[in-house]
Parts: sequence; C-alpha cells; structure tokens
Amino acid sequence: MIEAVGLHKSFGDTHALAGLDFDVAEGKILGMLGPNGAGKTTAVRVLTTLTRPDSGSATVAGIDVLRHPDRVRSQIGVAGQYAALDELLTGRENLGMIGRLYRLDAATARRRADELLERFELNDAADRTVKTYSGGMRRRLDLGAALMAQPPVVFLDEPTTGLDPKGRLAMWDLIGGLARGGTTVLMTTQYLEEADRLADDIVVIDRGRAIARGTALELKQQVAGERLEITISDSEYLGAAARVLEALGEGHAHVDTETRHASIAVSSHDGVLTRAIRELDAAGVNVDDIGFRRPTLDEVFLALTGRPAEEAESLEEVKA
Repeated sequence: MIEAVGLHKSFGDTHALAGLDFDVAEGKILGMLGPNGAGKTTAVRVLTTLTRPDSGSATVAGIDVLRHPDRVRSQIGVAGQYAALDELLTGRENLGMIGRLYRLDAATARRRADELLERFELNDAADRTVKTYSGGMRRRLDLGAALMAQPPVVFLDEPTTGLDPKGRLAMWDLIGGLARGGTTVLMTTQYLEEADRLADDIVVIDRGRAIARGTALELKQQVAGERLEITISDSEYLGAAARVLEALGEGHAHVDTETRHASIAVSSHDGVLTRAIRELDAAGVNVDDIGFRRPTLDEVFLALTGRPAEEAESLEEVKA
C-alpha cells in the first residue's frame, strides 16, 4: 500500500533523505524508527504530497505520489506531530470542516463526525471550542479528523509526542484498532516501547537511509541475540564466573563488580543454562540469579546507529 524507492531530499547541505527505500503491506502498521533528524518527517511529507523529492519515486495505494498527488490525497489521512486544528471551532465543527475539504456531503459529514466523536470518547466535549481541550483530547480529535473520509492509508507522525503515560496508552489502543479494522498505518516514532508494542514491522532509518528492517523480535535477534546473565553472591569470584561464561558463550563477558553481575552473548539456549549452573558450581561460584535476557529495542537502536533514539531537535524538524 505504501512504497518508497530511492528517495532523496536535501535542504541546502543537509541530506534529509539519502536513498530511502521501504514498503508497507496492506492492513499493517509500519513503525518508522529513528532519532530526530533521521528523515522521518521528510519521508512522511513526501508520501503525503507536501514535499517533492529531489529524486526517487513513491506510490500510495498504488498511485504515483508525484504524478497524481490529488488522487493520493483522496486515499490518505494524516495526523502530524502537532494537532492541525482550529482552536476557535468546536470539536464537532473541526470534523465538519475536514469533511467538507474531503468533499463529503453535509449529511455524511455529520454522521461521520458523530461516529468519530463517540469512538474517541469526545462526545461530552464535542461542542466546546478546541482551545479548552487537553493535549490528549486534541490528539484524539486530530486522529479523528484524519479518519473522516475513512481512508485506506493513514500517516501518523510521532502521534504520542507530548502525551502523558495515560494519554499515550489510550492513543496506542486507538492506533492498534485502525490496523485491526484493515487500515494501513505508517507511524513515525522516537519511542522504542511504542514501536515494540504496535508495529507489525519496523524500519530503522538514520541519516536518511533505511539501515535495518524487520519485526521487533527479528531486529533484536539480528543485532544482539540473547545474553546469559548471572548475579553472584561474592564479587571476589567474578573472574571465575566470567571464565565459565566465556567458555559457553561468544566473545568477552561483561562484568560489573558493583552489582556482582556478569553476562555474555549466546547463540543458542540448548543445554547452556544447565552447563552454566554445573560449571559455576564446580568453580565454587555461588549464584544468586541466572537466566537469559533478550536485548531491548533501545539496545538494538544504539547498536545500529551509535546514538540513542531520543535526541535534541535538529534541522530536519525545523525544515519540516
């Protein structure tokens, strides 16, 4: 439903997109993960016909973004980083205005607005001006506006930025419901937990390129595999514990004397835990805790890019 091939876009000397390639299957949520400045917002702006790329091609719902932008707009809904609402209008009036822009007839627009206000739990505030809404209410109304024409494809650019934990969880439920209803969703995010929970597939982009692609589990296995971790009773025996782990795993063991903790990457579970317990006991190492741990998406992202996912605002957001 969404395909980008070799997208390039520069702002002066800054290459916001540097040959970006990815696709999204129908009815799936693709999480586009990357730090600020990676090219996420620029990619969304190209795919939603707001920015022309310098080169490359893109299609949405099978329609060429550059050749037929009007047709693309009729097939998409967009909710950006900041709610695009008229604060002087009520929630109901905002949805009605969007309905008219989509060329819905008056009766259809009213019916659709009523449905969305109920779905997003905004009935009680429907006839209040948006300037009285909380941040979470504005986000929900903005998503409702993106769905007024029941588009098959929805773009969500960092949809939960600025929301408190309760508001974020509520938005996650709404986004998950879109895909269950058959809508194709491209969602950019800096929040690793968000991508881990919602996305069927994740593309990691950095400096305008896709540098990894897969499910959250596939990315974790691809980059870091799993680790065997132990905590021992006496830090004096950490050296002996590290030698046991290195005989069972791959590479050098990581040791933390302060926490009496040691860990090592392993390629397989088969018999490793049993052998570790037996050999640690033979080496006189008393173990308080032992087990396998899968890396977090934060660790995967850091391994891929060398940077944390949440960084200071940069040129790409300013230009966007």
